Parts: sequence; C-alpha cells; structure tokens
Amino acid sequence: MEKTIVAIATATGEAGIGIVRLSGESSVETVKKIFRPLDKKQIDKSQNKLMKYGHIYDNDELVDEVMVCFMFAPHTYTREDVVEIYTHGGIVCLKRVLNSCLKNGAVLAEKGEFTKRAFLNGRLDLSQAEGVIDLIKAKTSASHKSALNQLEGHLGKKIKEFREIVLDILSFVEYSINFTEDMQEDLPLDNVILKTEHLLTQMKELLNSSNQGKILRDGLNVSIIGKPNVGKSSLLNRILKQERAIVTDIAGTTRDLINEDVELKGIRLNINDTAGIRETEDVVEKIGVEKSIEASETADLNLVIFDISRSFDEEDEKIIEIANRKKSIGILNKVDLERVLVVSALKEKINFPLLEISALENRGIDKLEDTITDMFFDGKIEIENKALITNVRHQNNLRCAFEFLQSFLEDIKNSVP
Repeated sequence: MEKTIVAIATATGEAGIGIVRLSGESSVETVKKIFRPLDKKQIDKSQNKLMKYGHIYDNDELVDEVMVCFMFAPHTYTREDVVEIYTHGGIVCLKRVLNSCLKNGAVLAEKGEFTKRAFLNGRLDLSQAEGVIDLIKAKTSASHKSALNQLEGHLGKKIKEFREIVLDILSFVEYSINFTEDMQEDLPLDNVILKTEHLLTQMKELLNSSNQGKILRDGLNVSIIGKPNVGKSSLLNRILKQERAIVTDIAGTTRDLINEDVELKGIRLNINDTAGIRETEDVVEKIGVEKSIEASETADLNLVIFDISRSFDEEDEKIIEIANRKKSIGILNKVDLERVLVVSALKEKINFPLLEISALENRGIDKLEDTITDMFFDGKIEIENKALITNVRHQNNLRCAFEFLQSFLEDIKNSVP
C-alpha cells in the first residue's frame, strides 16, 4: 500500500487561508483522528467534495478552526483519496496542522509528489505533469496560457496523433514484409510516402515552435548596448515606465549591469542596461565594459543604440561588430536633436533593422515593442488551443523521431529492401 503523503500546499507566509493537503488510501482516516466536525456527523463517501466546518485537535489541545474537504478516489487530482484542510494562513497554524497529520500516520511529501502520483495513476500524461510546474512558474499572461494548454493536454494529443500515423505506416511495412512473398506484385508505396511526408511536415511545424515556446516559458534575455551617453538608461526607464536607472549628461554613469523584468505583450523581457562600450583606462569602468560585451554575446536580443546627434566613430564600429553576430535591433536615439549621424552610411555596415526614437520625449517606444514581437512571433502571439514545444526534453525526443522518420523515407524512396 502506498503511504499517505501530506504537505503544506500554499506558499509560506502570512495569509488569510493556508492549505494542508493529504493523498493516499488512509488520508481520510488520518484526518478523522484530528478533525472534529461541528455537526458531529460521520464522514463517508456521501459527503464527497463537500466542505465541513470544525476544529483540528492535537490530542485534546485545540490547534485551529478549519474547513475540511474530503475527496474520494478516483475523481481526484491523484486518483487517490485526497483531503484538504483549510486553516488560517499563519505559518504556525499550518505547521501545527501538518505535524498533527504526521503524528497520525502520514509522511511528508517530496517535492512534486502529488503530481508524480497523478502521473503514475494515469491522471496526467508526462507532458501535462511538466505543464503543472510551468503553470506555477508562469510570469506573464502568455506563458500562463502556454502552460495551461500543455496542462489541458494539447501537446499530448498532438503527439498521440503522430504516434497513430507512425503505427499505421509501420503496420503497412510489416504487412509487406510478411506477405509479399505470397503475392505476385509488391505493395504500392505511394501511400506510405505521402503519409510519411505529411507527418514530417507536421512534426517540423511543431519543432519550429520550440523557439517561441522557450521564449513564452523563460522570456527573452535582452541587452541594451551602445557607447557611453547615447541614452541606454533612458531607454530602459521608458520600457519599464519608471525611473529605474540614473540618467545624467556625464558619460559612463552606468558602470555595472542593471537587470529588470518587464512584460511586453505577454512576453517576459529580462533587460540588461549595460555600461557604455569604449576604450578606457578606468579600472572599474573597464570591468563594466567587459560585462557589457559578455551580456551582449549571451543575449537573445540586443538593442543597439546610436546617438543621431553625434558622428559615427570607432566606438560605434566596435559595437556594430558585436551586434552583427547576434539578433539585434538598431535604435537611432535623440531624434529630437539636430541630425549629425549619416544614417545611409550606417545602414551599409549593419545587418539588422533600424528604428528612430526619442527616449527623452517617449517617441517611438511603441514601434520598438512591435518590432520585437514581429521579430520573434511574426507580429502575432497565437497560443489559444495550440500545441507548443516549451521543454528541452520534448524538443530532443521529437527531433530524434523526426530524424529517424526522415531516414526511413529516404530508404523507401531509394528502394532499400
């Protein structure tokens, strides 16, 4: 018999309500030993999923005033008997109720053990179980929808569809191996080739979603780079819609990375405001410049800022060399000032798009946000009822299947016996 597990199901801290959850064959009997319902009625399956009011006792000592919900298998999260005790949300209340359960036969659940039991008991498939943690960790509306789709089984259904087609193809191949000796003609392979090609197309579409899925799940790592005093910190403040970074006319104000998170159209941006990239003898600033270059090389996206009121120079050349190696968006800042930079000459040196903004006057920021969305999601983030690859394990397994199927198709077309 599986042991009955118990854990505090809500985050620790002060709150109006906290929940202690039990799962297992003896969970109901364990709670009966410590719970005294006010109506004093016997607890049985006729009261499935009904809330009962009463008190928790440790021997004869009152612990807390609670509501308790008894849920009987198999219609529960784990497909075992589950009991949830709704206590007051203070950490002392929760711990005392938890200890009372442990004293009466329950054991402390491991991390994720409720979901593990839901998977082992067939309540969730593995992709749905992984979707639970994604849902808990979701930081934006888009990542929440993506995780919810996975939890509802959209990815699992798509993989099952693929599996059915593979089994259909396999049955034809096995049939041809077993029975063609008794037949005067070989079985036609046109149908197998068409089915395989169609399946490969579907699998490739799903694999191509892995980059978008990763972004929805983990967000975009964005670095703002440029030479000193071009408006990097001002841009950060405009994107965040708050004065987070110090802005002055003195070059080199920012000497260390400033890291902030912001939601952009449902996507989480993890933004690094970096020190201005230039040659310097200042030891502290030099470290900041090295960190800036490192941040730009590990970023998913670089926002490369140029001051349109200043001439192009060697410092800009070095920054372009860095930015051309990564996915980048060029930003011509300070368009509210007199134009000095020769934009046509700049365009010849870069391989990324250019936008004009004024961070001071908050002009062009919306266009920048639209450009980021266009670059990674073709302008529209579609998540509703859509299967997406958000997990490296899923991506690797699907790619492996795709490669084997490609090899099979090549063999079929080359008449490999």
